[in-house]
Amino acid sequence: MLPPRLEHGESEIMIHGRNADARRLHELALLGHDPGIVSRRSFLVGAASLGALGLAGCSTGGMSASEARLAYGPVPQEKFPIPATDIGKLDPKYYRRTVPYTTKEAAGTIIVDPGKHYVYRVEGDGKATRYGANVGRDGFRWSGDAYVGRKAEWATWTPPKEMIARQPEAAKYAAGMPGGLDNPLGARTLYLYQNGQYTLYTIYASSHPESIGKGVTSGCVGLLSQDMIHLYAKTPVDTKVVVLPA
Repeated sequence: MLPPRLEHGESEIMIHGRNADARRLHELALLGHDPGIVSRRSFLVGAASLGALGLAGCSTGGMSASEARLAYGPVPQEKFPIPATDIGKLDPKYYRRTVPYTTKEAAGTIIVDPGKHYVYRVEGDGKATRYGANVGRDGFRWSGDAYVGRKAEWATWTPPKEMIARQPEAAKYAAGMPGGLDNPLGARTLYLYQNGQYTLYTIYASSHPESIGKGVTSGCVGLLSQDMIHLYAKTPVDTKVVVLPA
């Protein structure tokens, strides 16, 4: 079963979380989509284009299963301890690794390749760190240049007014849902901006390994929590983000 589909600025519901009421609310709310989302985002379409975790990300030969279990293992030191990822649900080609990568973009740039379901962080010298990702589903893909306008750990999630109109029970979170394992944005969030305005897109932490390599969102990009922590630590505000055409 695929994870719930996402709306603008939203992430997948943490299915394994402890707050059943919040979980059910978001399962209901995130399964649908708002017809107005595409028009609100259309200005971007067609625009120009932890220790063991860190060690695992530096291997150019790819990860073995034992290395993947380490890299995607539990992260107990977090404010909200993150459980291990079930790598049995993750295609090994989406394990984090360093790969040859030719680009004119500067080191540090993030490049999203939705057609291949990868996110790259350019490292320079013809190399990049590559992460498996979930991306926008049909009708919600976009391409263009943006930048990280802000970033947050265990961000507060606020349902958009369109969701509250469809799902009145979401009004209880109108003032914001605090960060935690049940929060749809996960452990880390990079908010994408263009020309000083929030685009409604994010790169966020996903708890669903079965979603990696699939188009399931409304345009946001999800990395596994452990990968997102790895990328987040290397990504300052104002980092350029390029989303390639699918």
